[in-house]
Amino acid sequence: MQAAPVRATAIPSFTDALRAVESLLMSSGQRTARRNAWTSVLEDRRRAKDRVEAQRVLDQTLAVRP
Repeated sequence: MQAAPVRATAIPSFTDALRAVESLLMSSGQRTARRNAWTSVLEDRRRAKDRVEAQRVLDQTLAVRP
């Protein structure tokens, strides 16, 4: 009885599969634009989180003062 053959290539992740489909459907410029837009969204979220944290600190500081 022989053992099953070992698979030489790794199974792609879901992200890899999406990127493969994306590369088939979109031109390079469209992919770059979409990725840049997503990076901007993430940066806006980070800045919003920082603003909320700064406001919380200011509110606490003002609440402590007599």
